[in-house]
Amino acid sequence: MSDDRKLAEDWWTTEIIKMRPGEIRMRGYAIEDLIGRISYPQMVWLMTRGDLPTDAQAKLLEAAMVAGVDHGPQAPSIAISRMAVTGGVGINGAMASAINVLDDIHGGAGEQAVELYHDIDAAGGPDAVPDVLAEKKLKYLPGFGHRFHPVDPRAPRLLALVDDAVAAGTVEGRFAAIARAIDDHLRRTKSRPVPMNIDGATAAIYAELGFAPPLCRGLFILSRSVGILAHAYEQSLGAQRNKGPIPRQWLWTYAGPDNRDVPRSGE
Repeated sequence: MSDDRKLAEDWWTTEIIKMRPGEIRMRGYAIEDLIGRISYPQMVWLMTRGDLPTDAQAKLLEAAMVAGVDHGPQAPSIAISRMAVTGGVGINGAMASAINVLDDIHGGAGEQAVELYHDIDAAGGPDAVPDVLAEKKLKYLPGFGHRFHPVDPRAPRLLALVDDAVAAGTVEGRFAAIARAIDDHLRRTKSRPVPMNIDGATAAIYAELGFAPPLCRGLFILSRSVGILAHAYEQSLGAQRNKGPIPRQWLWTYAGPDNRDVPRSGE
């Protein structure tokens, strides 16, 4: 092999995929053996973690991903996907536009909650919750509080599945215990409810399953992309054009200077 060819072949190095004419292998597994034999969550696990999960691990991951697919057009990502379509953008552009807003505030709470759970775990577990939260002085606690739901209906169901997984020996349960300890602490110390939300519950699952925090944001994006796709496609079936964030009969609140004239030259 010439030096130039080796340089070209070594330009990208990956442990994820091997591909040559007539052969495709993911993490060593032939794609034709994976097709029809493993589920999408198992494929996600294989690609991000390097090996296949157990059926029980895949089932728990799937539950977390199902829970986060949609929260309606009030969510910025969903609204953007629909508005983009009315502006003439295709499905791919609508999805890209929507996914691009899934960042620290809208989309990043799951990753941040996993990081918080790990910090509490390193500090001693559930008993360390008050001290860690006091030290961090977080204005917004990732994974807790919701603008709409006094009780996020997704969180109790997800934690119940974690309990089942603990009983079956699939996961240890220590991160779920930390999540619950935070929830209990907030109930005791806050004057208004700050319930665990879907990000807090899915973070417990992702942490229990051993996903690194940055992967948890990506998992949420994969999940929410299903809702984004569904809304973009539904909107594309209609005839609305240039639909903005509020009805056209309503105008925004203007808070600038009073009406004024442009000075004439020489004045």
